[in-house]
Amino acid sequence: MELSAVLTPAPEGGYVAYNPETGTTTQGETVEEALANLVEATELYLEEFPMTISTRSLLTTFQVAEHA
Repeated sequence: MELSAVLTPAPEGGYVAYNPETGTTTQGETVEEALANLVEATELYLEEFPMTISTRSLLTTFQVAEHA
């Protein structure tokens, strides 16, 4: 099963990894560690709460006005 992952730098260092289809969130010191932790957390989540929707999330960007 292929799912989405959104990774953002964490303020304290490392990365936060988020899966929008399940809502699982983890972190790791490297991108690879954050993704591995996300895979593990998502697998555990799906054991308890199987997915009933088979569509993937759409990732896009948008702009907001900058405040000076």
